[in-house]
Amino acid sequence: MAKIAFILLCHKDPKAVIGQAQMLTAAGDYMAIHFDARAKPDHYRQIREALADNPNVTFARKRVRCGWGEWSLVQATLNAIDAAVKEFPRATHFYMLSGDCAAIKSARYAHDLLDEHDVDYIESFDYFESDWIKTGMKEERLIYRHFFNERKNKQLFYTSLSMQKKLGLVRDIPHDIQIQIGSQWWCLRRRTVEWILDFTRRRTDVMRFFRSTWIPDETFFQTLVRHLVPESEIETRTLTFLMFTDYGIPVTFYNDHYDLLLSQDFLFARKISPEALELKKRLGALYSNDEAQFQISNEGRSLFKFLSGRGRIGRRFASRFWETESTLGRERELMIVICKKWHVAKRLLERIRQVTNVPAIEYLFNEEDTALPDLGGIQATLGKRTRHRRALMRMLFDYFETDRLIVCIDPGNLDLLQDFCGDRSTTKLLEVQCEFTDEYLIGHAMRVGLAGEQTPSDTLERLLPTIRGDMTFESDRIRDSEFENHLVMHQSTEPERNANLLARFLDLPVEKTQDIVQQEHLFAD
Repeated sequence: MAKIAFILLCHKDPKAVIGQAQMLTAAGDYMAIHFDARAKPDHYRQIREALADNPNVTFARKRVRCGWGEWSLVQATLNAIDAAVKEFPRATHFYMLSGDCAAIKSARYAHDLLDEHDVDYIESFDYFESDWIKTGMKEERLIYRHFFNERKNKQLFYTSLSMQKKLGLVRDIPHDIQIQIGSQWWCLRRRTVEWILDFTRRRTDVMRFFRSTWIPDETFFQTLVRHLVPESEIETRTLTFLMFTDYGIPVTFYNDHYDLLLSQDFLFARKISPEALELKKRLGALYSNDEAQFQISNEGRSLFKFLSGRGRIGRRFASRFWETESTLGRERELMIVICKKWHVAKRLLERIRQVTNVPAIEYLFNEEDTALPDLGGIQATLGKRTRHRRALMRMLFDYFETDRLIVCIDPGNLDLLQDFCGDRSTTKLLEVQCEFTDEYLIGHAMRVGLAGEQTPSDTLERLLPTIRGDMTFESDRIRDSEFENHLVMHQSTEPERNANLLARFLDLPVEKTQDIVQQEHLFAD
């Protein structure tokens, strides 16, 4: 009978990881876990201790810091596979999972399916001939070298790409492989996995090539399986059920999706909401039920497309998701930098980006040209961003695949602060209070149209106290709101105190935040 070694890549929610490992191994299967090296050490320690006595669980020997689109995701997978192959000699299949996945069939059903069909399950479509990539870069992912992360270092990413194009630094794809593309969620037989590991040791040229491609988790295994395994032994599909919205964001499943999920022709589904506790409980009980019977209708994707399509033309059954009250997510953390001097906040964010991996976005509710990903048009104007603020934030969390996000907001946007602080997510505020010279206030008055080049000096003198009072009033309103987790940095405060405040805000050691606050010209105009 089939024995599955689950390859679990995860970076958060240790309780869910522990529960997932205990449930899947209770049926006699195995699990190899790679927990992101950039995640909290306490979480990893909690998982190791809870599963220490489980002989069917092992861990990747070496943990790596993972980033979306990077080779690090493939390396993390290879590390977990290598551990599983060595620790579980009886494993017949290796199944790729994330912490957001859940079984939607029983263990018996899964084992019977794998026993019945001696094939590898992996999406693998011709990279250049298929239309698997809908938008964005295609050939550029491969023929140019990518050393920077597009989400963390957008400017460096595109500058490097532009320079390579200008200099004609095009590289060849290894001549004897045909690049394939597909979903990263696969299930491979033991022989195939062993062939892949052997290939990685023999073909250093291919490994070197993939290490500097962009989003290699969609091409590496897909290409190698096609290269090593006869076509007749490959089922070009994934056994994990997932759907995407019109915005290119994975659909999240909740408690009321239980019956829908069971009727799909898949073994697992992602993404399951962290708050769907009842759904997880029912699916957990189902996995151990050997008597469970399943009626496969497989209408999930077509039904979702139909219903969402009716919404686009005004013939929907319910309100669009941004028209109803919603939450960013209980497990998420929104960190807001509040500062009247936008250039000061931007300098601070730039230094934070260099020290942390937390996505940081500048004044998205105040500046129309703030760099934002394409989210289907909801990000197009300041009016839309403000009206659909929570929907926009949820989509940004999903786009960056993170539970922590930093944004800048002007202190005049008290309504936004009140809305986000009223959410079930954790919201932290860092107010950066600056000193305002007369010269700065005059420049501010001109920028916002209160004064011009020809405004008499005596008029400006009468105007300055009012402008200064306005800025003080905004700060007082924020303070009077008595928000939780409200920290205040001041320009005149000693750097040591500001470093401590920033460390509390970012959950970082003070040693790292000292470099941030002590940077030269942080508060300069």
